[in-house]
Amino acid sequence: MNDDRSTVDGTLEGFSIPSRHRHDDVSVPALVVAWSREEPHRVGEVAFVDAEQVLGRGGGRAEDTRSRVRLQRQRPAGTTMMGPIGSVRISRAQLRLRPRGGDVEVESVGRCPLLINGEPAERGVVGPGDTLHLKNELLLLVAERPERMPPLRSSTSMAADFRFGEADPFGLVGETPAAWALRDMVAFAARADGHVLVRGPSGSGKELAASAIHKLSARGERPLLARNAATFPPGLVDAELFGNVKNYPNPGTAEREGLIGEADGTSLFLDEIGELPPEMQAHLLRVLDRRGEYQRLGESRVRRADLRVIAATNRAIEELKHDFAARFTLRVEVPPLAQRREDIPLLVRHLLRRAAEGNEDVRLSFFESRAGAPPEARVAPELIERLLRHPLRTNARDVEQILWQALAESRGKMVELTPGVDRRLALASEDSAVTAPVDVSREQIEAALARARGNVTKAADELGLKNRFVLYRLMKKLGVEGGSEGR
Repeated sequence: MNDDRSTVDGTLEGFSIPSRHRHDDVSVPALVVAWSREEPHRVGEVAFVDAEQVLGRGGGRAEDTRSRVRLQRQRPAGTTMMGPIGSVRISRAQLRLRPRGGDVEVESVGRCPLLINGEPAERGVVGPGDTLHLKNELLLLVAERPERMPPLRSSTSMAADFRFGEADPFGLVGETPAAWALRDMVAFAARADGHVLVRGPSGSGKELAASAIHKLSARGERPLLARNAATFPPGLVDAELFGNVKNYPNPGTAEREGLIGEADGTSLFLDEIGELPPEMQAHLLRVLDRRGEYQRLGESRVRRADLRVIAATNRAIEELKHDFAARFTLRVEVPPLAQRREDIPLLVRHLLRRAAEGNEDVRLSFFESRAGAPPEARVAPELIERLLRHPLRTNARDVEQILWQALAESRGKMVELTPGVDRRLALASEDSAVTAPVDVSREQIEAALARARGNVTKAADELGLKNRFVLYRLMKKLGVEGGSEGR
């Protein structure tokens, strides 16, 4: 597995360590590996900056005056300390780090050039969402993380021992606390037997979550019946759902069992449930009640179906008919990638591997094998860095489309940030820029920055702006001075 585990402070290899200084629910500044030239298996590993530390190649020495950054793999079951960075192009003392509230002071003291957010720098103050790039060797994303991930509520097959950074048995990719919280909620919903409403933006993984809920449930041995509610033909929704008797409504009409009848004894997944008109939502109320009663069109007999409905929507709960939404006693929220950006590099790796499985040209052009590890795609760090900042409107779908464009346009042995992809990302960022509300003044921005102690991300959230980059543009426009390094 290329785990490269090491013994740290006398602990055993692979030992699960507790949080050293803080309560589990307190987030501290962290550096997450987003790309590594020499050690791609380290993507997703995290290092906490809770004291003055040095990041560099190799382990510590007796004469060291500062502690060294220790990369680890976080999971709810525990934290596994990993071996030191091995890239020979990174100095033994490469970066000096010091926590500063929710930010990190960074100073480059090694031979590998440092870029902060894509710009050459020797020192700076960085916060969540910023990137540190040791040029062509290592890319780190600054984040906030609890030093110990909350444990799962109970032992389930959702927490199977799959490889760190890989897709779990149900296809979900991610090692962030948000990804594991989703797995935990999915497992909880699976063990219950009420109807489930899965919410989340387009491309966030609602269908994967719904499939996992079914497979982990007592009904999981039977196939999941799935249908996109937006594809129901107008005027035939009742017939599609409930079925009809023979010769109804017209002579010669074939008998139809309907989705409700077909799902008796299993689960029915209705995607895009918010596209059903309110009157059709009302037609489902009776079957969603515990007795599962319904009638086929043209039939007076009341039937019953023992089914579980798992519905998905990207709409707000308030847009659904109130009594219809109330029938879904279990709710699962699928977070967008914007809330777990540290998972984007893992998703990139997963999608590129999937592309290579069905395309020999992709596999031969961009993949290489390393001893003891699955083949890895060669990806330019600049592409990963841009994806980490990109406003991913359709989440995984957006990432996949961008990667296919990069695959089609790259001419070397690496998946590159091609000029075409660069233009696409730039245009998308411009289109998604949110202008400030007319009542946001310079004084309000300065006050928000003061309350956030110069943290632009927190100030942007307080002001209701889409992200910190919008606030950066407003600060420049209005001549607002930020804290150190504009934070």
